[in-house]
Amino acid sequence: MEDELCERKIKCEAESQIIDFPEDIKEEKEKTLYQCDICKKTFSQKSNLTTHKRIHSGERPYVCDVCGKSFHGNCDLITHIRIHTGEKPNQCDICDKSFCQKGNLKNHKRIHTGEKPYQCDVCDKSYHRNCDLTAHKRIHTGEKPYQCDVCDKSFSQKINLVTHKRIHTGEKPYQCEICGKLFAQTVDLSKHKRIHTGEKPYHCDICGRSFSDSSVLATHKHIHTNERPYHCDICGKSFPAPTILNRHKRFHTREKLYHCDICNKSFPSPSFITKHKRIHTGEKPYECDVCAKSFSVKHHLTTHTRIHTGDKPHRCDVCGKSFAQNSHLTAHKRTHTGEKPFQCDICSKSFLASSELTCHIRTHTGEKPYQCDVCHKSFFQKGHLTKHIRVHTQQ
Repeated sequence: MEDELCERKIKCEAESQIIDFPEDIKEEKEKTLYQCDICKKTFSQKSNLTTHKRIHSGERPYVCDVCGKSFHGNCDLITHIRIHTGEKPNQCDICDKSFCQKGNLKNHKRIHTGEKPYQCDVCDKSYHRNCDLTAHKRIHTGEKPYQCDVCDKSFSQKINLVTHKRIHTGEKPYQCEICGKLFAQTVDLSKHKRIHTGEKPYHCDICGRSFSDSSVLATHKHIHTNERPYHCDICGKSFPAPTILNRHKRFHTREKLYHCDICNKSFPSPSFITKHKRIHTGEKPYECDVCAKSFSVKHHLTTHTRIHTGDKPHRCDVCGKSFAQNSHLTAHKRTHTGEKPFQCDICSKSFLASSELTCHIRTHTGEKPYQCDVCHKSFFQKGHLTKHIRVHTQQ
């Protein structure tokens, strides 16, 4: 009896392997797709369609019990919770870096393989991630869908808007554990830490000079190529880096986002505040090794040393005249073109250089910032004070 049952079992198993669903039924089962009746997007699983539909309905039934944030799907909630737990289960088998999401690991691996599957159909530039390509395309379209609700400034990427808003709120959530300094962005904190470590991981392949910041290296390379790809659409002046262009544009718009906490004077960039504060402290950290004269700004020392060397590296391609400073060459060239891009918003008078406009504005305001320390007479321009001092020295 047992032998007979055993034979039947073997026969049944053999038949079950032979008798299967007809191929046309199998193919039909494999081809079954679930389509969204709103946007017509298709899914291979009904559960994925159900989750997708919540995008249209706005339904977010899965709520994080730590921060209260809600999600369309359970898998999104599970991934989010790892932010609180610190769990990063997806590890790169090349460099051991870990990630919260499997998709992030997949994108990361392309750094090692060099794979850039997402290509721009306008300029053929390629990217590791599709989201980077989407953001890049906005350079061509000019699209800036993320708008600040405080100042109406628009951005092509959401993360740039989030960072920008911290200018208004003053929020600086990232702190250096060495000196306690606070930063609005993690990238700024990472750059700052290199001040303490002395790390300069970015090397120029032309002159071998090293830098702590990749953007500074990119800007430095323009010295070798003489490339100035970023143009001001107001005055036409060119710059080697977008950050320098943005800072320059603030001179035209008079936008001054950064304030001195001593005198409350405003400036278009944080580097200007650092230099400005030396007026209050009297600090002049840059000393000429020829005459020992000191300067509060490194650029002023560089320009000053040309008095000793006689170096005038900036040459006019029209008349051949040379200048110690590039800004002097730029202003000089306008004598050939007749261009006067700096206009007084009080009387509409125009000037070749911004320094001329600054001096002119004082005729309206009555400001005389240069004072003689002998007789206390004040002047609009530093040059006028210098000439005046000779009256005392000749006596």
